[in-house]
Amino acid sequence: MISRIWHGYTTKDNADTYESLLQNEIFVGIAKKKIDGYRGIQLLRRELPDETEFITIMWFDSIDSVKEFAGNDYEQAVVPVSAQKVLSRFDKTSKHYIVKTDDYKYVK
Repeated sequence: MISRIWHGYTTKDNADTYESLLQNEIFVGIAKKKIDGYRGIQLLRRELPDETEFITIMWFDSIDSVKEFAGNDYEQAVVPVSAQKVLSRFDKTSKHYIVKTDDYKYVK
């Protein structure tokens, strides 16, 4: 399993607009592509003093699956123009990690 992690930032005024764009258009569009080995996406949001940070975590079976999504230069960020219009800044590349465990346990 591969985890693809990316960060983007908006102004506070654009945060809800960007989140809605992700949830209602971008994530839906990714799912509709039916990429072999794509297992889903998570969205994290954090309010900072002067901006709002978003992190996306995508899940893939393999680097080949990532390449099917992002192309051969798979570390390059995939940021649609519609998203770029409301982001104030964003990572130009995504980071990829081999997932060593797919569950977690709470210690009581």
